Amino acid sequence: MRIIRDYQFVEGQDRGASVAIGNFDGVHRGHRSVIDLARQAAPDAPLGVVTFEPHPREFFAPAAPPFRLMSAAARASRLGKLGVEKLYQLNFNAALSGLTPEEFASKVLAKGLGLKHVVVGADFCFGKGRAGTAEDLIRFGRDMRFGVTIAPLMEYTEHTVSSTAIRQALSDGRPRDAAAMLGHWHRIEGTVVGGEQRGRDLGFPTANMSIDGLHPPAFGVYAVLVDVLDGPHKGSYHGAASVGVRPMFNGDHPNIETFLFDFTGDLYGATLSVGLVDYLRPEMKFDGLEGLIAQMDADCAKAREILAAV
Repeated sequence: MRIIRDYQFVEGQDRGASVAIGNFDGVHRGHRSVIDLARQAAPDAPLGVVTFEPHPREFFAPAAPPFRLMSAAARASRLGKLGVEKLYQLNFNAALSGLTPEEFASKVLAKGLGLKHVVVGADFCFGKGRAGTAEDLIRFGRDMRFGVTIAPLMEYTEHTVSSTAIRQALSDGRPRDAAAMLGHWHRIEGTVVGGEQRGRDLGFPTANMSIDGLHPPAFGVYAVLVDVLDGPHKGSYHGAASVGVRPMFNGDHPNIETFLFDFTGDLYGATLSVGLVDYLRPEMKFDGLEGLIAQMDADCAKAREILAAV
């Protein structure tokens, strides 16, 4: 998959794609349905996605709490697995955000990227002040000679599948509901960093990763599926992970600490993808280390039981 970051300098081989447009945070089932429509709309054209980095919400409110379900790298990896050939990950800045809806359609979609077909969700808004609607895009496409398809919103039970609904499920400690909307386990990806090695001293050595910039799921302990994406221990494992601030040790900065079952080795510097399967319990503070170790034994036993059935 090729990643193109500037619509003003697009090579000939990267023009003429059929694309889905959106932020694609989480790459959930609704997003995939839009991508599938782009694939079907012009099967002879390269399949592409137009998205933005940073996320427009980060650009306009940089001090807001973290909300992203995945990093840009994790999103690109997921889109590549879906067969996307061209990822137009456009730099979102003051110049791009200041384009009117018509200017965005003309300068970015038609002239800049030279798109053949565009698919957007029914609630799509674009251009300065989010003034452009899906209906406007149909009109611009007709005038500027690119096709437009409007994808209906996808429903999950009584709710629309959306990144917002997925965030809420994760905040509530409902990772399986989040997975039902995502179409895959919600995963936290990152590089293993050095910690204080308390887990090793307790008999539960953990791989520690930052969750900075990501929407934090409910703090607590999870049964997890772990993919080590690189290095000598590359492969898939079962485990238990703790997300939070470690109240037992007076921590104040949230992270994720993952214990891989039946694993021996050094994971420092490796990239891990940790899939949240079930929420086992909230964070707790114990009277002593014996109580903590007993609870960790129980957590791991429960996680093994759950994951054996996945």
